[in-house]
Amino acid sequence: MEKFGNDIVELILRRVSDRGDRNSCSEVCKQWTILEGLSRSSLRVLEPERIPSFLPRFPNLTNLDIDRRISDENLKLIAQICPNLRTLNLGLHRSDWLRGFRSRDFGDKGLTAIAEKCRMLEKVSLKRREQVRDAGVIALVKNAKNLAVLDLAWCSKITDEALDAMEGIVSLEVLYLEGCSLITNSGLISLATGSLSKSLRVLDLAECDQITDHGIYFMPQMSCLQVLNLADCGPKITDEGGFAISEIFSLRTLDLSWLINLSDETLVAFAEKCKNLVEISLTGCESVTGEGVRAFANHGSLEMLGLARCSLICTEDIEEIVSRCGSLRHLVLDKVLRGWMSPSAKEKLSMLDRVDWV
Repeated sequence: MEKFGNDIVELILRRVSDRGDRNSCSEVCKQWTILEGLSRSSLRVLEPERIPSFLPRFPNLTNLDIDRRISDENLKLIAQICPNLRTLNLGLHRSDWLRGFRSRDFGDKGLTAIAEKCRMLEKVSLKRREQVRDAGVIALVKNAKNLAVLDLAWCSKITDEALDAMEGIVSLEVLYLEGCSLITNSGLISLATGSLSKSLRVLDLAECDQITDHGIYFMPQMSCLQVLNLADCGPKITDEGGFAISEIFSLRTLDLSWLINLSDETLVAFAEKCKNLVEISLTGCESVTGEGVRAFANHGSLEMLGLARCSLICTEDIEEIVSRCGSLRHLVLDKVLRGWMSPSAKEKLSMLDRVDWV
């Protein structure tokens, strides 16, 4: 071992990806401990309070994962030690989120430190970090020029101001805003009419219930959008908004669950205009009937159709769509219908790859 120089040992360690094997390597000797730390690119932190004691070993990290509560001070330390981060997953573990204790979590001060020091960030998740406000997000989007993925789901203090600050960004492709209930039409219009209209491929607005048809009206300008989630956005999205969405011809995956004021007219528009659509979820869309579902009978791309809690859909409608939509592979149906399926309908369903009864 003494014949190996640092360069050779580091080269060897870079080829060891298994976490257990790397830990074993770090215990060989002091030289290997130091070099293992220097060559480590990814780290998951289970005890954030211990960061000051171990993180200095890993100055070259590019991927960091912390799903527990962490203080502003420890985020500032991460910013100083690991300026080369590309992926930062700070999404709070669901169990910690449900237990509360949000006041002990980091906020804008820690996030701003990260933004100012870690300027090569490409993917950032702040999911469920409820102490994060607009100021921290604005600092992040202003400094991280290569940011491609940003998850702000359930960051409940985020407002339109943060979305307005995204004007001028050309790198962002994926934006999750689920549960950001302070987002309004103003913020959505900023996204739809600004520079992100040419780059966003995925947009999740689920449970942003202040959004209405007025904001949706501008969304056809998002010419690259492939995945859109509007589930649980409330009764103020109607067929008027549905017609606007049908003008986004690039859409492949669409979730409209629980939009109770969408009718068959919207589905007919989707079937006629959204030729690239692969998945659509209509769970809880209680105004939709068999007429709207049958509009997809000759659709050439649709593979997944979600129809749970659609009380106006009958077994004959299901049998018709399965028989005539040759691309269909996956159905999500209300379990109440299961007992009413005829033998011929059951036979047709058996030919699909997957049927979920919920």
